[in-house]
Amino acid sequence: MNRLLLLLVLPLLQQPPAGWELAWSDEFAGKELDPTKWKHEVGGHGFGNNELQFYTDRAENASIEDGALVLHARAEKHQNRSYTSAKLQSKAAWTYGRFEFRVQLPKGRGIWPAIWMMPSDLKKYGGWPQCGEIDILEQLGHEPNRVYGTLHFGNPRPPAGKGASVALKQGSLTDDWHVFALEWMPGEMRWFVDGELYSVQNDWFTSAPGAAWPAPFDRDFYLQLNLAVGGNWPGNPDAATTFPQKFRIDYVRVYKPKDAPALRPKGSVKADLPPLKAWEFRK
Repeated sequence: MNRLLLLLVLPLLQQPPAGWELAWSDEFAGKELDPTKWKHEVGGHGFGNNELQFYTDRAENASIEDGALVLHARAEKHQNRSYTSAKLQSKAAWTYGRFEFRVQLPKGRGIWPAIWMMPSDLKKYGGWPQCGEIDILEQLGHEPNRVYGTLHFGNPRPPAGKGASVALKQGSLTDDWHVFALEWMPGEMRWFVDGELYSVQNDWFTSAPGAAWPAPFDRDFYLQLNLAVGGNWPGNPDAATTFPQKFRIDYVRVYKPKDAPALRPKGSVKADLPPLKAWEFRK
């Protein structure tokens, strides 16, 4: 896109979706990560998935480049690990809203970018998974055209969470920017990619005594942006995986509804999905 066309299109991109108003955002317009909005998680203990990276707070692993946040996964010895990367957590947290991201994803076996949410109060309904987890976007680097959106909840939980996966009909997610969004309302969540609705969830549970619908998704959750290497799900990098890998995030925008939505009864809303145009469901 040439600069003149970009200037013409940019104001249109800034308009909130119908029914929503902007509540919080980071356009990554500065030279460094805004410490009032984000904090680093530092460590390399495998994070319950036997991951191989050590998350650092170094600029080498998280930087602002050309108006975008870039998370860098590098093959290097650091502490007790053979790879480094970055994991950021928002200092703000929200109950309900629309969460929107424009990203360009990496590729390569063992590469695992994610945008997800965890509750600020992990103890309210018990530990994971009954505390709840919202995976807005996950991608496995050996599937460069496919993404996943998933909920984790309950105890026992659904085997691999409850969600959906879609793939581009043509091309790779590494070739261009794509917009991912989650609309989280009382009793219902909706996942979008490039404006196309691909998943609706309105039936979950928690095993915490005395908890009522729509628990555990009824209190503040914060955002996490990370680029993992290896682990139980994607597997480990192979000889064809090159480093550094880069997960680019052009913006993060959080919207609140203009009118407070009513609680939707559990499982009562039929999840009819419109036909997808540029995307297709996992086969």
